[in-house]
Amino acid sequence: MGSLSLLTTTALILGYLLGSIPFGLLLTRSAGLGDVRDIGSGNIGATNVLRTGSKTLAAATLFLDMLKGTAAVIIAVVIATHIFHAPPIIAYTAGLLSGFAAFLGHLYPLWLKFKGGKGVATYIGVLLGIDPLLAAVFCAVWLAVAFASRYSSLAALVASIAMPIQAFIMHGAGLVFYVLLTMTALLLWKHRENIARLRRGEESKIGQQR
Repeated sequence: MGSLSLLTTTALILGYLLGSIPFGLLLTRSAGLGDVRDIGSGNIGATNVLRTGSKTLAAATLFLDMLKGTAAVIIAVVIATHIFHAPPIIAYTAGLLSGFAAFLGHLYPLWLKFKGGKGVATYIGVLLGIDPLLAAVFCAVWLAVAFASRYSSLAALVASIAMPIQAFIMHGAGLVFYVLLTMTALLLWKHRENIARLRRGEESKIGQQR
């Protein structure tokens, strides 16, 4: 029991610390572009980094924000398997919890007074770590909605809502379902201003400058 508690704590701390790395802020500062929180939406994610005019930095932010979610899952599974000698189901659970913690870390990073990003890229990264098929479904839904509506935020919202449903279909009402349900609820909360703008018809479409 003590070993399981230590594994769980390790997975949660590891995930949170990885998720808390504000790559968008670090990249823009290192490039001499100042604090990305001072422009556009004030967000540290790839969409706001793009408003600096650098597609390269925006792409790097997107990739790294995804990677930290995937890395949290994989590293926790490796630690559980090779250090704690946990069986596969326990190792997978540790990875899932670490991925969830990474998502929380991105939304509420300790280093930025708990004011982080909106979590879409890290959400996808966690999906890649726990089940690549879920990540593929997310991307497919995002592309379909984005193509039809030209709203990036709406595409992310619909894709995230589809994830608990898809997880239930694939895995039943288990831990994956409840973790993704919670992550989706948090993502919707972080997008509440986008939802309000969508309802008013004021949300920027893909290719538009806000």
